[in-house]
Amino acid sequence: MSIAIREARTTDIQAVAEMFDLYRQFYEQPPDLPLAQQFIADRLNNCESVILLAESASSGMLGFCQLYPSFCSVEAKPIYLLYDLFVSPVDRKAGVGRLLLLAAENKAAAEGKTRMDLTTACTNQAAQSLYESLSWERDEIFFAYNRRLTQS
Repeated sequence: MSIAIREARTTDIQAVAEMFDLYRQFYEQPPDLPLAQQFIADRLNNCESVILLAESASSGMLGFCQLYPSFCSVEAKPIYLLYDLFVSPVDRKAGVGRLLLLAAENKAAAEGKTRMDLTTACTNQAAQSLYESLSWERDEIFFAYNRRLTQS
């Protein structure tokens, strides 16, 4: 199977949203296609993220990854947060995730980003194996924290 990687356009919102909804379900969120559509539309229309798509002529969209521009204050350099990586379950083990990660790395380097950061569930062993096979380093120094905020 020949796989092409390209950057998503606003014409891809529906297809990306369908896959994004599956990604959210993987992380135990209830299905909500309208929410997924609005979220992806907002990111693309406001140029707030870069979404890379993996496609094949025979199967259509196989997966995506979403990059958010940010900064590392310590290094005083721009970085990308690779927040979302998802490959359709039927297309896993075909190298799609690897191709998306390599394309993201090339894009980040071409744009002068100093590094990419990501987080994944501690239970997501398949993704961890992929990251480590591409020389991503697990952070053993810092803990990640978050705090839910109540809406006023």
